[in-house]
Amino acid sequence: MGIHLTVRLGALAAAAMLTLGACGATAGKDDAKGGGKGGTLTGLRIMVPNTPGGGYDTTARTAAKVMADTKIANTVQVFNLPGAGGTVGLQRTVNEKGNGKLAMQMGLGVVGASYTAKSKARLTETTPLAKMIEEAGAIVVPKDSPYKTIGDLVAAWKKNPKKMAVGGGSSPGGPDHLLPMQLAKTVGIDPKQVNYVSYDGGGELLPALLGNKIAFGASGFGEFLDQVEAGQIRVLAVTSAAPIDVLKDVPTLKASGVDLVFTNWRGIVAPPGISQDDKQAWIDALTRMHDSKEWKAELAKRGWTDSFVTGDQFGTFLTQQDQAVAGILKQLGLA
Repeated sequence: MGIHLTVRLGALAAAAMLTLGACGATAGKDDAKGGGKGGTLTGLRIMVPNTPGGGYDTTARTAAKVMADTKIANTVQVFNLPGAGGTVGLQRTVNEKGNGKLAMQMGLGVVGASYTAKSKARLTETTPLAKMIEEAGAIVVPKDSPYKTIGDLVAAWKKNPKKMAVGGGSSPGGPDHLLPMQLAKTVGIDPKQVNYVSYDGGGELLPALLGNKIAFGASGFGEFLDQVEAGQIRVLAVTSAAPIDVLKDVPTLKASGVDLVFTNWRGIVAPPGISQDDKQAWIDALTRMHDSKEWKAELAKRGWTDSFVTGDQFGTFLTQQDQAVAGILKQLGLA
């Protein structure tokens, strides 16, 4: 069963595999019966379940800006509710049953955290709206790191994996945790020997990396583009199957002799029990956003891969991810 970490689960898979006011995504007066097609939605809020500056935060704020700039929605409020790897936000979303104005930005990290944090709430309880993007991971080091290539890093890591701390912007079970576990397994390190330090999103991971509190970081490359361009961080390798346009000089793991491909994904869900009209209004708005030239420009700018699917199709994918991640974490003794 493939997990769209898109991790080609490689050796590991082989070994294991508040009530927010009146509800309803209300459209403007020019809209047909509030469905959202062609009209302007009002009062929408997107919750980000971790700290500002990370991948979820960037994705949500980019989507909100595009929807506002294209008049798909009036100003979309984005707010952060961090904690427990995203499961504080997940619980809030589930508790907001019937609230058609609220949505939560999420992805693979929240799927894993729902198990490792032993959350009572499950993503399968939410209303799936849209899977939006995929993003390759990256192995990154601060500018003064002694490791100039992924080969240098792996050689040192294999000598003493417990000594070399690797940081990620997700809790155990999230993509930034699964990536170094996959990498370790691929290069012959027992994943149980990996010294993984969890940070609540890229906003917390970045200062730890810049402050040399960790030897290297594993996260979505998009979270570090500004720092890469400023020369503060070096990317040793990306985890995609092909090179990334915005990081043209950075090799893939496979090109560096490490047989691993890993891709994270992000989507958006609503609370359970929202009306069909509200669900369709959100899906129509997100579809119009996805089809806009402004969103396409953001995809290119940030190196995101378009992976847009909505509604029931996203729901099926989400259920498959939930089952696959649970299986992997059980094999690692984390669920």
